[in-house]
Amino acid sequence: MKSPMKSASRLFVRSLAVAAALSLAAAGRADSPPNADPPPNVVLIFADDLGYGDLGCYGATHVNTPHIDRLAAEGRRFTDAHSVSAVCTPSRYALLTGRYPVRANGGRGVWGPAPIDSPLLIEPDRLTIADVFKKRGYATSAFGKWHLGFKTEKNDWQVPLRPGPQDLGFDYYFGVPVVNSAPPYVYVENDRLVGGDPADPLVHLGRNAKGTVPLTPIPPEAAQRSPNQFAGAEAAHALFNDYQVGTTLAGKSVAWIEEHVEGRGDDPFFLYLSTTNVHHPFTPAERFQGTSEAGLYGDAIHELDWIVGEVLACLDQNGLAGDTLVIFTSDNGGMFNIGGQAAFAAGHRQNGDLLGFKFGVWEGGHRVPLIARWPGRIPAGTVSDQLLGNVDLLATFAALTGFELTDERRADSVNMLPALVGEPEEPLRDHLVLAPRRETHLSVRAGKWMYIPRRGSGGFGGRKPGDHGFAGPPAASFVGSKNSDFENGRMKPDAPPAQLYDLAADRSQTRNLFRERPAVVAEMEALLDEYRPARAADGDRF
Repeated sequence: MKSPMKSASRLFVRSLAVAAALSLAAAGRADSPPNADPPPNVVLIFADDLGYGDLGCYGATHVNTPHIDRLAAEGRRFTDAHSVSAVCTPSRYALLTGRYPVRANGGRGVWGPAPIDSPLLIEPDRLTIADVFKKRGYATSAFGKWHLGFKTEKNDWQVPLRPGPQDLGFDYYFGVPVVNSAPPYVYVENDRLVGGDPADPLVHLGRNAKGTVPLTPIPPEAAQRSPNQFAGAEAAHALFNDYQVGTTLAGKSVAWIEEHVEGRGDDPFFLYLSTTNVHHPFTPAERFQGTSEAGLYGDAIHELDWIVGEVLACLDQNGLAGDTLVIFTSDNGGMFNIGGQAAFAAGHRQNGDLLGFKFGVWEGGHRVPLIARWPGRIPAGTVSDQLLGNVDLLATFAALTGFELTDERRADSVNMLPALVGEPEEPLRDHLVLAPRRETHLSVRAGKWMYIPRRGSGGFGGRKPGDHGFAGPPAASFVGSKNSDFENGRMKPDAPPAQLYDLAADRSQTRNLFRERPAVVAEMEALLDEYRPARAADGDRF
């Protein structure tokens, strides 16, 4: 048997050479000739909890996504793209830093959603994708869900909220400071509360506290939203309406582009739009309610598609479309919460034929849509099966703009520009480390092989319909997924202690080959050991 690890090493060396050649050809590097085309504007749209099967161009039939489908028709759609974490916060950490989230927090890793009082999880002196653009003369902005914390110690929510996005390379930030399902339910602009009043500061009272500010009423079918934990800042709270978040973020993003064209039109820009759609609660604006065949979940997808359409229309109207690289992807796979369950009952499969859901390390938790459009550079209507992760955008954007990366700053990121603009004959990435909510299930992909060092998905533990975190074997069986390790929602007593899948032959992960391919298991285990934090490396794995 050919060693996947030895093959991986050879592919990695080859990919560097291919990447360097295509990067210089496709994007004006600092050492390119003076007449080389300038690098493009970049719009990165990062959807929340959008599954592999949630878009028309990825096979959905119960929702309509014409604007996102247009991106795919005019650009390239990727079928083997991954968020390197199946969880919101660590996925964002990887996206911005080019580092696996297992390396964060002094090597202890970031595994779950950042708590309300979390400090900033990215060190201000660490290079981010925004820094790359800013150092190359771009105007930079971030809109939407942040969920990476503020300040250096426990966040007391007193302004200024620094360090924060502006200390990580963004000139401007407007958005939801945590997530649309957790307080504080306010907007933050740069380092201040929108509508904030020094005479009425935001006060964190804690869980189950009395005297908190009332919230927008939402129905039970909109799914889970945590109660408010804050008093004060009543004017700021009043500006946050759950049913207006999507339209507000779209409007702010478009306004920033138009202001940039008016004030700094000769400079390129980078816009990072991290939508709250389609994270729960499902509160699309009234115009989208009832428009899909997948309940409020599908309606939220329709609003997301409209948001993308607003940004694309802005680019068109300002003559920017031809000079702008647009990348659309998701922070993790779809979650089988109340909204997801209602969508399934209506016939929608949020993660398509993939096994599992958000938070888990089965494919449904982290294989996500990824579409890239750059007219004249990315061939229209094409599809790529290159393996890539959101962690790769740092090196890709560095190549795009001619920013030189040291090995340390490149971290875990691989330049995927050749996969965007060309047709590499070999894989550019030899392996990819994938993290679920539980660090015991930190896993690795190498070539066609996916290795999970434990039973199960390592994600949510809900066991029955109606559970907010319905997941694992019970939920997989409920939606009709098949797997040799479980039956009727229960793990078989003789199931292997770990999992190995051949994704080339079995993308839906129906058959665990752990006992049939011991040599591959041993090599994958050795590779994974290079990434485990000390705590996860200790103890009996088999």
